[in-house]
Amino acid sequence: MADDDEPTFEAAESGASLTYPQQAGEIRKGSFLMIKGHPCKCVEVSTSKTGKHGHAKAHIVAVDIFTGKKMEDLCPTSHNLEVPFVKKTEFQVLSADGDTGEVSLLQEDGSTKDDLNLPIFVQVGEPTDEDKKVTEEILTEMDKGDKSVFVIVQAACGMEKIIATKLV
Repeated sequence: MADDDEPTFEAAESGASLTYPQQAGEIRKGSFLMIKGHPCKCVEVSTSKTGKHGHAKAHIVAVDIFTGKKMEDLCPTSHNLEVPFVKKTEFQVLSADGDTGEVSLLQEDGSTKDDLNLPIFVQVGEPTDEDKKVTEEILTEMDKGDKSVFVIVQAACGMEKIIATKLV
């Protein structure tokens, strides 16, 4: 009977947060921030003066780092905003399939990473022009086979995406 009262934990996390707080007044062009639950990169910030009722406001225009969608936020400069931990990693491309979108990448420890797709295979919305360009570059260079193709993978909030290529 006592066993039924115990909480059950199916999965455990390390407790590490995907974001950290930062004051809205400290956000600059090029900074990352969360808007409506999406990791974004700031493209424009303007602040208004303090008015009759107190707070100076920050008007932030940003672009979603995964979909390229433009987003805006208006909040007091003294309030905290969530800032995602964004990590960029470089991997060598072992194979890329233009039909299925599957990409096989070589990790530093020698193992393969097979859970990513080409940038034009997006879960939400339409692929951007940049996505199409990066995909085209990966496929043409892999077909040529004269250089090693490396990709830069950007990761934030549990999502990953190939954002650029590098030839060596």
